[in-house]
Amino acid sequence: MATSLLEIVDRGEGEIVLQRVDRDAEPLLTISFSAEALLYIRDNAVEVAKAMIQAAIHAAVVISERGDGDVEEPVGASTLRVLH
Repeated sequence: MATSLLEIVDRGEGEIVLQRVDRDAEPLLTISFSAEALLYIRDNAVEVAKAMIQAAIHAAVVISERGDGDVEEPVGASTLRVLH
């Protein structure tokens, strides 16, 4: 698998994206903070997003190593799952 550099971009209005540096493709990940959440985290949205991205990458590695990541959902699947 080819590697590419990734960047975290603050688009304003509580939206932070993870995207490839060398392409104009769609973001790989979008985090959207509500106005209420922004009140709590103040000027730390990028730092909170970085922590969330790191946790997601760690979880993906763990799932991949366990072999649980073999389930593929169709592109465009819009099944809403609520996790508690």
